Amino acid sequence: MGDLILVRHGETEWSLSGQHTSWTDLPLTERGRAQAQALAPLLAEHKVCWAAASPLARAQETAKLAGLDPVVTDPDLMEWDYGAYEGVTTRDIHRDRPSWDLWTDGVPSGPEGHPGESPEQVGRRADRVIAKAEAALANGRGGDVVLVAHAHFLRVLTARRLGLPPRDGALFQLATGTISRLSTEHSRWVIASWNEQPR
Repeated sequence: MGDLILVRHGETEWSLSGQHTSWTDLPLTERGRAQAQALAPLLAEHKVCWAAASPLARAQETAKLAGLDPVVTDPDLMEWDYGAYEGVTTRDIHRDRPSWDLWTDGVPSGPEGHPGESPEQVGRRADRVIAKAEAALANGRGGDVVLVAHAHFLRVLTARRLGLPPRDGALFQLATGTISRLSTEHSRWVIASWNEQPR
């Protein structure tokens, strides 16, 4: 069976400032585009049997600049819906809620169409993506699956792939413009590499 290759999109203005960004469709910064282009040689080392990306511009642009073609657009790869905390930094949230923790508390409801998500809700989306990836790997004749998405979502997906609860995504820090690889060892899913940035 092949590997799961996880790509976090390149830098945006809000990832740089630390603002929670889910549905706000920001483009990559100049540095973010350079980060995405730098991933192309690393991804070219893999035989890709299936590639999927979040529908948001920052993930789509990262996939294109990283040389992935074709790429399926999958709304299940969207970032955690931050509800009322969209565009807000953790520091600002802690002014009113000093003990708030995304991984255990989730977020309050935001504007219409953005009710916010709990860790368990994000985990269910991650499970659906894992099922799609497993199907692609089973039919991929030794190829790998590449998923281009967002930090918190990919962290939850990693926890779920390793058999952990969604809240344990807190254990896996993930920077912009990085590539990580989940593989198998003795029939168990493991982290083979994490948070790698091209040199």
